[in-house]
Amino acid sequence: MALSEPNPKLAEAEARLSRDPNDMAALIAKGDALAASGDGRGASSFYNAALRIAGERQGQGRALAADLIPELRRVQAAVKAQAEAFQTHLAEGLSAAGFDPATSSDRFALSLDLMAGRKQLYFQQPRFYLFPGLPQVQFQPRETLPWLSAVEKATDDIAAELRTLLEEPGLFEPYIQPRKDRPNSDQAGMMANPDWSALFLWKDGVEQPDIARRCPRTMEALAEVPLCRIEGRTPSILFSRLTPGARIPPHNGLINTRLICHLPLITPPNCTFRVGNDVRDWEQGRAWAFDDTIEHEAANHSDQDRTILIFDVWKPELTAEERELVASLFRTIDAYGAKGAAWGV
Repeated sequence: MALSEPNPKLAEAEARLSRDPNDMAALIAKGDALAASGDGRGASSFYNAALRIAGERQGQGRALAADLIPELRRVQAAVKAQAEAFQTHLAEGLSAAGFDPATSSDRFALSLDLMAGRKQLYFQQPRFYLFPGLPQVQFQPRETLPWLSAVEKATDDIAAELRTLLEEPGLFEPYIQPRKDRPNSDQAGMMANPDWSALFLWKDGVEQPDIARRCPRTMEALAEVPLCRIEGRTPSILFSRLTPGARIPPHNGLINTRLICHLPLITPPNCTFRVGNDVRDWEQGRAWAFDDTIEHEAANHSDQDRTILIFDVWKPELTAEERELVASLFRTIDAYGAKGAAWGV
């Protein structure tokens, strides 16, 4: 029946909604009328309204009418079917226009995932300092990091230096250390936890000479890298070890003017890393850089240690002047005696 023709059920549903816009049965009835006329997307909008109200009432501890529950299940299935049909229609139309998810614009592909609800939108959420106007990018595009391939080529030499250090396991210490000059929290169970340990070549902007001198190829590989240099703060260069079964919980970094870089060195299967929506496995010799102010987490699902090289660099979008201004800002803050927790990586 077309909507232009008299429809008693539709008229009754609209009359009920005029009295109570939250009448779930009336919302479903209007959705049914739209579906019967061929307007599936319009029907879904009313079905979704009914489902939303039902969810809110259940969240408030209010019971739903028994005869309404099967109707809600029916429209939930109808909404899912409509969404799948719409996504199929979109995929066919975009494919005809030349779109290929494997080779076309990553940003456009993400926009489709966001529109379909397959992914959620993550933003930079630095815990201390935000530099406005920088791109919201989870993993930095490789083409913006011309030095990355050279670091990867040194993987075997860096891994050899790491293996020598691993012969002295006592060199590694828990990554998150308690501080005497500030209150300490549990850090989601990671405080002083050896499951996530580190060995620093540089720490908080200060070279650790006893370790750095034992890793000449590592330091040589980073010689042309735009390390983020802020006196007393950065760079940090370290070997990071995650034991079997360990998990680093979701968290955000402190400042959004740098990228954190990983060079995987010892990478058993089933070791995963997530930044925002993007989940990747570490692969030996395949480096990446990411924005740590976007929520991220790591897990070692294997039965072996996973160890990587980590270092921090300036974001390429910052000008030389902006880098110096940011560094000056934190030198000034620290001169006031206001230095907080170490930034880490």
